Parts: sequence; structure tokens; C-alpha cells
Amino acid sequence: MKGVHPIRKKAPSKLFVEVTTRCNLNCFMCVKQNGVDPQCEGDMHQELFARLTPALTGLETLVLNGIGEPLLNPELETFIRQAKRFMPAGSWIGFQSNGQLLTNLRASSLIDSGLDRICLSVDAALPDTFQRVREGGELKDMEHAFQALRRAKIQCQRPEVKVGIEFVAMRSNINELPSALRWAAQQGADFAIITHLLPYSDKHAVEAAYSTCSSQAIDLFNRYRTLVASQGLDIYRYLEARWKYIRTEQEQQLVRLVEEMKQEADRNNLFIDMKRLLNLDAHWAYHVATVFAEAASVAERCGIELHLPAVTLQEQRHCSFVEDGGVFVSWDGNISPCYFLWHRYNCFASGWQQNVRPRVFGNLQQQGILEIWNSNAYRSFREQVIGYDYPTCANCSLAPCDYVQTEEFAQDCHIREVPCCEETHARHNTGIRWD
Repeated sequence: MKGVHPIRKKAPSKLFVEVTTRCNLNCFMCVKQNGVDPQCEGDMHQELFARLTPALTGLETLVLNGIGEPLLNPELETFIRQAKRFMPAGSWIGFQSNGQLLTNLRASSLIDSGLDRICLSVDAALPDTFQRVREGGELKDMEHAFQALRRAKIQCQRPEVKVGIEFVAMRSNINELPSALRWAAQQGADFAIITHLLPYSDKHAVEAAYSTCSSQAIDLFNRYRTLVASQGLDIYRYLEARWKYIRTEQEQQLVRLVEEMKQEADRNNLFIDMKRLLNLDAHWAYHVATVFAEAASVAERCGIELHLPAVTLQEQRHCSFVEDGGVFVSWDGNISPCYFLWHRYNCFASGWQQNVRPRVFGNLQQQGILEIWNSNAYRSFREQVIGYDYPTCANCSLAPCDYVQTEEFAQDCHIREVPCCEETHARHNTGIRWD
């Protein structure tokens, strides 16, 4: 169906299938460690996986990942073989792993079954940092995993299999990113995906390496900061002047200029939060941009395909999960539209607690995958998402408000029923992309 948007096709283009929720590590940046809503432990079984078959014949991508370690499911190779029988030429199957269980035998078994891509979690270049980030893991085990994959590609005569890494960028490890890329290149990595941390507790919210102010809001603020300074005023005294009952002439001028900035933002449909802008750590944002630039240079020299997120939030949204026709399948058969709405958890992506509840459109044990995909409710949801007509909670001065701080989301302040106003993946362009 050439020319048809992926969300309007009769079948999904990508499937993200959670083969297990069990894991052998205790990484603090994982949704399993959110500390409020413990995730149910379980494995997907072959009978349930088989119910995805009607969607496989036109599928472009199958990612066998959820919130667990895929290698813990003993039927993983069976899933790969079964999917390979139905998926068209040019499609691919892959998954992400912490690599700790990837032996020579398992690597050969996976590649022989038809695995096309594998992404290993490498969030550090130093052993001590790796142990802190990946609690229970060892960097030397990642070397063994890469070695096992190199051998398996030769043994199975499948040199085309792609191997990569994912690096979760945080304040405590971001300086190791360029070195981690060099290390990965030495191990034979073909690609690297860099993502921002989604904090699941206020304790770890300080680890976020990004600013919750959008780049467009920052640009506007910097322009007016320069204008204010040219008149001998200090924009950082705005809040002090704003709430004075009696102001000096200079303070009146400062308030007028900032109000002009707000009006310009309104005219351009730009959300700004003055308190956050005034507290913005510009030096840190510059540092992150510098590290990302060095990482890009290292990747180019080493021949690694690099996927970097934005340094700051973007006003222009793009949800690759929905835009690319993705469907997220939980281990017990629930069908969800994206990674953000896959599970129940609390997070602190915007600096305050967000209560995220899964959006489920059906279950494979009661309905077929294509029936769920083509249901009126699911089709309407996808159309609303790509309309991007919803507010920006992350840099709204009124957030969090009663619209989003509820047990069950009903609508946002634009009267939209999709709970995407709180989501940050689409504003960092951090949708997981291996293609």
C-alpha cells in the first residue's frame, strides 16, 4: 500500500513484543525499579506468540523486547524461527539485551535461528561506572558477549548480522560516551543508540542530562536576555521585580520587556516557564552538546552508525513509535500504542511526579491482532497522536495540573483524549530506531 501512512494501513509495520518481564539485573533507570507499581513477572508462551502470525506477513520490523531480559525466555529462538517463516524479504528481527547471559552457544543458537540485529546495553567505558549503572553486571561480560557474537556470525556464515549498543545518557556517565563508542567499535559494533534517562524516582531525576525547557524557548529567552542587558538591566531579577508593589523605573522596564517576551511566545504558540528558564544551567547544556559533538566525531571515524537524541526538548514533536505503525505487545497479550503507555509506573521526566497508566486497546487472548489494530478506538487514537494538537506539560508554568494529576487520564487542557502531553520521547526524538 504505497503512499498510505503507516497508521492507516490494514496491519502494523512494526511489532515490539515483550517476551518476558523477568530480568537478571537491577538497573536503577529501569521501569521495573520505579518503586511504586511493581511489574508482574512472566514470560510470553509460544501459543500466544502464534496469535501474532496474521500481522507478520507484511511486517517490516520485529523487536523482541519489553521491560525484561529477552535471553531469560527459553522460547526466544522458537519465536524468531516462527516469525522468519512469515515475514517478507527485507524485514528484520532484533532485540536488546544486557548481554550478561550471552554465551558462545546462545549466540550461535540465536543467529542460526534467524536473528538479524542485536543491541547490547553499554552505558559506561569504565568498569566501576558500569557496575553502578548496571547493578549486577560486569563490563568484562560485555566483552565476552561481543566475542561470542563475532564467533557466531562466522560459524553461522551470517556476516550481515548487525550488532550495536545502547547508551543511556546521564549526568554521571555522559563524559564516558566518546570512550564507550571507541570501546564498542573495537568490539565490532555497527551502530549505537544514545537515549536520555527517563527517571522513575525523584532521587534519580537529578541524573537527567537534558533540560525540560525547549530549545525554542531557550532561544527566545536568550534573545531577550541580550536585549534586557543592552539596556543595563538584569533579566535574572525579573521575579524579584515582578512581585514588587512599588517598582523603580528600571524594574518597570524589566517587567515590560519580559511581558513582551511572553506575548511573542504566545503569538508563536510557544510554551515558556519563566522560573525554569531563569534557573536554566546553560553551561551544562553546552557541555552535553559538546560531548554529543565529540561522540559524533568518534562514531564517524570508527564507522559506527550513531543515533543521538536532542540536547533539549523540541517544540516540534515526532512520535516514531506511532508514526512508523508500531504496536507494543505485553507478555500476557495486551496491545498498547507506544513505549510510554505500555506499563503502569510513576516517572519524573518533567521534574514532577507523573502517574502513567497503560493504554490498552485489546488482548490477544480475546481478539486477533488485526481486529485490535483496525478497531475504531485504536484508529482514532493514532490519528489524534499524529495531529500533535496537545499541550506541552514539560515547560508549562501551570503544570502539574488537575488534568494530568489524576488516577485515570480523561483529557488534557486542549480537550484531547490522548495522554501524550506529558510524554517526552517525541520531543527528544528518542524513539528506538535500529533502521
